[in-house]
Amino acid sequence: MVNGADYRGTQNRTSPGSTGRPCLYWNQTREHAYNTAKYPNGEWGLGSHNYCRNPDGDVQPWCYISENEEGIYWKYCDIPTCHMPGYVGCFLDSGTPPALSGSSGTSTKLTVQVCLSFCRKRGYKFAGVEAGYACFCGHEGDVRRSQPVSAVECDQVCFGKSSELCGGDGRIGIYNVSMGACQGNFSDLSGVIYSPQFPDDYEADSNCSWSLHPLGCESVEVTFRIFDVHDPNDRLELWDGHSNLLLAQFDGRRRPGAPLLFPTDHLLLSFHSDQLLQAQGFAILYRGVKGPLINGARSDLRTLPGDGSRLIPTSSDWLNSTWTYSANDSAIGVGAWVMYTATGTFILAILIISFHLRKRTCLFVQKKTGSSLGPFSSKGPRSRCQCLGGEAWAVAYRHTRVVICTTRGAPHHRPLRNGGGVAGDDEASSDCSCLCHSYENLSSTNQSSLKSLISTI
Repeated sequence: MVNGADYRGTQNRTSPGSTGRPCLYWNQTREHAYNTAKYPNGEWGLGSHNYCRNPDGDVQPWCYISENEEGIYWKYCDIPTCHMPGYVGCFLDSGTPPALSGSSGTSTKLTVQVCLSFCRKRGYKFAGVEAGYACFCGHEGDVRRSQPVSAVECDQVCFGKSSELCGGDGRIGIYNVSMGACQGNFSDLSGVIYSPQFPDDYEADSNCSWSLHPLGCESVEVTFRIFDVHDPNDRLELWDGHSNLLLAQFDGRRRPGAPLLFPTDHLLLSFHSDQLLQAQGFAILYRGVKGPLINGARSDLRTLPGDGSRLIPTSSDWLNSTWTYSANDSAIGVGAWVMYTATGTFILAILIISFHLRKRTCLFVQKKTGSSLGPFSSKGPRSRCQCLGGEAWAVAYRHTRVVICTTRGAPHHRPLRNGGGVAGDDEASSDCSCLCHSYENLSSTNQSSLKSLISTI
């Protein structure tokens, strides 16, 4: 299903029957990335056999071959039941006229998704890759007129990604441009939604959404055929399109299991990624379901591992059953999210206010009488500084605390003397007769700025 990652058949040639090239045994391919020495426990269906498999999540099963032509040492397997949705197939392209008659271009960095994006932006429905570096766009009429050939004839490595094939010599591999799109509206009874840029890895800072609204259905069943997400901050969310309730959420830690059945005819999906740990992403098979939602008792509730939503199994087979979301259990999760959001907003506001206060050059604090402040230590020429019956102002100037003593009722515009140092005893009646607390630690420029500031008050 989807891209044949679950294929466990016995085809061991690139084409059925006696045609095609024979596959190498997976326990004889230690010079390559996939072999039984690296995956000894049967992962991806590998073993002491030479059957076609898809261990890397490619568009269809493949195998290593003994021939090595221009660096090509593997081929796709032409298995008719394993054609990935979105991949139309391999077609003959004689060039007169071209298989796809729309826009075209070439690139030395061509990948399947580069071509899909090129044609998608130009409003075409289909994109075709050919000869490893050429991209063509077209519509449904072009595909109907094209002559299909065996998938193994599209055997040219993409110039931009050696793990993908981009058509062949006179052979074009055609895809539906919806594959790997970052958004879409789906109203068919069934279909597949791929992560952005699929089959390439999804990009950093992705923010994508899809709407599922299968016509004439009462609920939507979702099955994850691929889920390759490693970053816990890259999350896929499923929402009820009517009530905007969060139904399920998956990420690098919380991974989907059995198929899910949601009691809504309108399902919204959103996917967000950050700057770290990109991966292939996901392929989601969906289908609309008609008729009654649940055939069993609602008392049989279980919790899906890694997800706070309560789900109801629709069969007794817990490993392969379909699960459905219980909407009456979502209120707690929504309330918790509201509380978390409010708390985070409050903390963020405090941090922003604190940051801007620290950036201020000068912050005046409420004045007090000299007797209440008492003596102050000073690192300047005076060892003690005291406001004798006057008033004191505490000033934070460039993150340095300075205390200014003045005579009660005296004018507040006389300049400082003694070159910006601490004033002498004869200045007890001055409005700036005492400067204490780290004043000498300020630079000469800052001392001059502070004096100018005080003289204007």
